[in-house]
Amino acid sequence: MKRTALIGHLNDSHLDQPVTIQGWVNRRRDLGGLIFLEVRDRSGLVQVQVEPDSPAFAEADTLRGEYVVEIGGQFQRRPESQRKGGLADFEVLASRVTVLNTAKTPPFELDKGDSVSEDVRLKYRYLDLRRAEMQKNLLLRSKAVAAITEFLDTEGFVQVETPMLTKSTPEGARDFLVPSRLNAGEFYALPQSPQLFKQLLMIAGYDRYYQLARCFRDEDLRADRQPDFTQLDMEMSFVTQDDVLEVQERLMAHVFKRVLDVDLPLPFPRMSYQDAMDKFGSDKPDLRFGLEFVDVTEIFKRGEFKAFASAQTVKVIAAPELTRKQIDELERIAKQNGAGGLAWLKRDGDAFTGGISKFVGSVTAQLIEKTGVPDGGTLLFAAGEWKKAVGALGAVRLSVRDLFDLAKAGPQFHVSWVVDFPQLEYDEDNAAWTYMHHPFTAPHPEDISLFGTERQGEIRAQAYDLVLNGYEVGGGSVRIHQPGVQAQMFQAIGFTEAEAREKFGFFMDALEYGTPPHGGIAWGFDRLIMVMSGANSIREVIAFPKNNRGVDLMALAPSPVDERQLAELSVAVASGTSD
Repeated sequence: MKRTALIGHLNDSHLDQPVTIQGWVNRRRDLGGLIFLEVRDRSGLVQVQVEPDSPAFAEADTLRGEYVVEIGGQFQRRPESQRKGGLADFEVLASRVTVLNTAKTPPFELDKGDSVSEDVRLKYRYLDLRRAEMQKNLLLRSKAVAAITEFLDTEGFVQVETPMLTKSTPEGARDFLVPSRLNAGEFYALPQSPQLFKQLLMIAGYDRYYQLARCFRDEDLRADRQPDFTQLDMEMSFVTQDDVLEVQERLMAHVFKRVLDVDLPLPFPRMSYQDAMDKFGSDKPDLRFGLEFVDVTEIFKRGEFKAFASAQTVKVIAAPELTRKQIDELERIAKQNGAGGLAWLKRDGDAFTGGISKFVGSVTAQLIEKTGVPDGGTLLFAAGEWKKAVGALGAVRLSVRDLFDLAKAGPQFHVSWVVDFPQLEYDEDNAAWTYMHHPFTAPHPEDISLFGTERQGEIRAQAYDLVLNGYEVGGGSVRIHQPGVQAQMFQAIGFTEAEAREKFGFFMDALEYGTPPHGGIAWGFDRLIMVMSGANSIREVIAFPKNNRGVDLMALAPSPVDERQLAELSVAVASGTSD
């Protein structure tokens, strides 16, 4: 290559030697007849000095920002007063400048990308990706892939690719459908996950499988979701839940050490789904800070405050001192998450003021003792049906975290497991039982007898979620490997045998041919990299993402297609729009 090295790799060994660099003009300055350039590539940035009597001066005088250049010259130390450490201690004294390509003026200043509208950044993503912050994120992502591959290869995992065009099966979100030209009126689905295929690989005897799988879900978007995303998918045979979790812990620790030089303490703490919801109002609790719920149901039972006396549950968190405006905003968040309101109290010495203070006089001492609220602190209550109350107070807890930056007091990264999820949950809208994770999750063996009884809502799944800083970055389960148990699960969620065979017949057949006990997990790889990089959206760690409306503003997708293409596929587009 013409380049002596990537810019960021220039060092003392190149001192006082001729070098050739190639890259983009980051900035140009004219000072007293001298031209100073900053030239960058993905590895770093270096200053270039062009003197008036240099043969490179005339060409350097034509340069503008984002021009692509090749520069030859002497690599030397900058004057001592200008040294700032690292590559900033050096410069290139140019003797040759070649313009490899010119550039239009960019639509936004690259070094001010954080203040630019995201839609503009996404429209010109190829320019946005030149920014140091974006390159840092994508390089971190690449290092994480390398670390994962290194670990799993050593552990005996086999990398296998699974189909991108498959059968539409119910997995919790809407499928993206692909019409088949060769089979008019029929459709493939893009995979929401490789779930069935990775289980088939265990039936096929591959023992340990992984892939970085592309997955597709047609669901409402948010900061940590994309319609197409990357999943680190793994499955293992002849394992228990503990076996799967132990390998995952070592893998996660390996990735953090290799990529960030961070030591994660092992083993990761475990918490049941019931405890996570009961104490933090979330099945993915952020454990970098406290604000654990206190149950005060018994304190208020049969008391004078009727709204609490008759409630199924009353939970409270002891927050720092809050203004009335802050309390009103937290109440809005509670209501947005299903609560009827947000009751509150402020401690004033041995008494409470404000909010519901006129109803709690007789239990003031008990509340102070049980909650430990400091003088001046605020108690925030949620009451009502258990799941709605804890869910709403969980959202309030996270808002208090953000209001006071409470997570900064804890570890930079906190990883934990949430285990023992319910096997089934009741769908009020359809008045029927459905699966909480997916229909192939194995129940605890001692709970199998509860299928088909009034207590089937108590069945615990051998399911587990990996939680990092309040984000679910992984989820999996031990799988059902016995045809009889799989049939019971299908019956519990209302599938007739004919319906089960229509959707999963090939898989049900496979279970009959000697299926080993097996289990696995999938990591939300984009989400993991988002947390590791400190970004606030997975769009910051994906090279070419969609915006929050599912649109690629650069390529302008989705877009209409030619009527002839639709005719070839035997597809017609209905007029009008619908939900």
